[in-house]
Amino acid sequence: MAASYDTKSKSELRIFESLDDLSTDLAEYIAQLSEDSVKERGLFTIALTGGSLISLIWKLCEAPYNKTVDWTKWYVFWADERAVAKNHVDSNYKLTKEGFLSKVAILHSHIYSINDNVTVEEAAGEYKFAIRQLVKARTIDVSESNDCPKFDLIILEVGSDGHVASLFPRNAALEHEEWITHITDSPESPPERITFTLPVINSASNIAMIATGKDKAIPVQVALESLGDASLPASMVNPTEGKLVWFLDRYASAFIATSGKGDLEIL
Repeated sequence: MAASYDTKSKSELRIFESLDDLSTDLAEYIAQLSEDSVKERGLFTIALTGGSLISLIWKLCEAPYNKTVDWTKWYVFWADERAVAKNHVDSNYKLTKEGFLSKVAILHSHIYSINDNVTVEEAAGEYKFAIRQLVKARTIDVSESNDCPKFDLIILEVGSDGHVASLFPRNAALEHEEWITHITDSPESPPERITFTLPVINSASNIAMIATGKDKAIPVQVALESLGDASLPASMVNPTEGKLVWFLDRYASAFIATSGKGDLEIL
């Protein structure tokens, strides 16, 4: 079961009874965006994160999506990455490769991971340069409002402290306007990471925000009720031109007030 309604930010909110239901709907959502983008632009640009995301998109690796999605048109990026070797247990690339990329027919040349042989600052600079070149080539679309890269889809997970990507509460990276920045003081290990900044995240055509588990209930509630609250990065995700869809399980949505919403729809 899922409930869907508009929040204050005109975003769509989907609530699911189980992780299996969430994964089913998320797979269909991604596949449909991929199809629409390929029809419109001839390709699909998607930025992923780490955490439990890969375990939630695994249904894309199975029928019908493994056959119906045009994987050769996908271009894959990471909204954040840990500054560790690609074979390190903390690597988002490693997690994504083992749980997703190795199971579908995405072209290797269309997968853009960070350089793990340089400093985190240099890695951020190189990643920004690579994305800038793809913007110039119009592989990645560009936002009309701020000339930022406009990814077709960015998928984010909300942390228990309300962080998204590697943008943590009260971290200076929240104020950065460069496309990509680096941090060396992550409150979660490992400390060195690169991350998309808020201007890039909010320039996306579509943003999927995922939150599951009881420890996400409070940050989800605050994010939905306090749009733009600088103390909570998740509340600062508000696309300028695109659409934001929240995917929540029943635990993460426990404190969301639905009373008085006459347009609440049970899917």
